[in-house]
Amino acid sequence: MDRKKIVLLGATGSIGDNTLQVVRRNRDRLVLFGIAAFSKIEALAKIANEFAVEHVTIFDEVAYKKARESDLFAKDVHLYCGIQGLTELASLPDADIAVIAVPGTICLHPTLAALEAGNDVALASKEVLVLAGKFVMAAAKKHGRRILPADSEHNAIFQCLQNSKGKDLARVILTASGGPFRDYSAEQMKTITREDALKHPNWSMGPKITVDSSTMANKGLEVIEAHWLFGRKPDEIQVVVHPQSIIHSLVEFIDGSILAQLSPPSMTFALQHTLLYPDRSEGVTETLDFSQVMQFDFRPPDIGRFPCLRLAREALVSGGTAPAAFNASNEEAVSAFLENRIEYLTIPIIIERTLETVSCFEPQNLDQVLEFETSARQVARSKITDYES
Repeated sequence: MDRKKIVLLGATGSIGDNTLQVVRRNRDRLVLFGIAAFSKIEALAKIANEFAVEHVTIFDEVAYKKARESDLFAKDVHLYCGIQGLTELASLPDADIAVIAVPGTICLHPTLAALEAGNDVALASKEVLVLAGKFVMAAAKKHGRRILPADSEHNAIFQCLQNSKGKDLARVILTASGGPFRDYSAEQMKTITREDALKHPNWSMGPKITVDSSTMANKGLEVIEAHWLFGRKPDEIQVVVHPQSIIHSLVEFIDGSILAQLSPPSMTFALQHTLLYPDRSEGVTETLDFSQVMQFDFRPPDIGRFPCLRLAREALVSGGTAPAAFNASNEEAVSAFLENRIEYLTIPIIIERTLETVSCFEPQNLDQVLEFETSARQVARSKITDYES
């Protein structure tokens, strides 16, 4: 059996670490062909040496120069730098699939380049579709490539929809853990600190996505992403809080039947399914033990305490560049919060003020989207200065 050649953008992050676990378990089926990270050259070199990786991109120019001057990497390793390096890595002609696991919108061009080069995409960076879903999905269709969802929620929906007909689908139901503050009162929400927001009860993730999970902005981004991945209207996408994070999502068909995908809260399950698709193999992580007592709880999200979810859905309904404005303002607000410049409850305020200020429209090309996103970030930054501590 030919091994799939994988390019991994975001090799030193949490998604990258889980991807490496899957590759180790499936060395007879998968080979790590290229890796990328921002600046952790020692960590990249360790991965490159373990998996005999041929291509490495270091985004940060200073770290790239340091790597070039060091003996960390084997002499036959090809080193790339910056956004051009990410794009070259994603579009390597001998690759089969590019894992997009860098948070934010930095991987938009590498994603498009991978599709244009004839490579499939395992998408774990939801911001790519939020910013430019119209153009990314069109590129996948044009070049006959697949965008395989690597997020646990969207991968769960993808699995539940196998062999089903689109006309039979009534709605998709995204589950949310609710984050660390799901049981907080409105008064308690006023006291949340940076340290509090970085403690997720179920998942181990990077700082930005952990904060997004706590505000439920992350689930809002997933609602927008589900619209593009599965062709669902906003009212056909529901969110339900499921604190155990064992049921990763559900789909309901027109006859009322509901299918769910279950596994422990580990990204290895979704990533392995994505990388080996349409095949399966023995898993990396122990699965559920039904000889033990388990409890599954569900409840609707409280959009009063978590307005980011409401704002994301409103952006999706508005359409055009509104989701890009939501994402840009959220990224800027979360960055300011992590730098202790604004309070936790100011995050949704910045998003709402930005959405009220910018003039959204239906973009005709990608340049229009990128120009709009830049202006939306500028608006968000100006709003942040009004609330800085």
